[in-house]
Amino acid sequence: MNFKQISRLPEFDRDMKKLGKKFVTLEDDLTVFISTQLHLYHKLKIDNKGIHRIKDLKTDDPAVFKARKFACRSLKGRGVHSGIRIIYAYHAASDRVEFIEIYYKGSKKSGNRARILTYLSGCTGTP
Repeated sequence: MNFKQISRLPEFDRDMKKLGKKFVTLEDDLTVFISTQLHLYHKLKIDNKGIHRIKDLKTDDPAVFKARKFACRSLKGRGVHSGIRIIYAYHAASDRVEFIEIYYKGSKKSGNRARILTYLSGCTGTP
């Protein structure tokens, strides 16, 4: 069972393009991530401790998550502990995933909170 819609913010696409120069398998790795990690977590309700909800955002709809386990084949030998992080929103009612940010932990310590808050402010029904 797939998600009804998967989309990306333009900022996410810029992040992908920038990281894709260093990690050439990134686009394919993202496809695998969607069909495995996201599917397990949101569809089958199996938690392998690789996806964590960001809780202090003052909204539950959509829920925003940070994926810490992301296998990148360009980082050989590191498996899901590649250091690549993904921030995304899951709209449960409409079964929609929207990617907000992707970054490499070696270059950046944490996600762009301002980007998350800007995204949430544009969602219907969010303060």
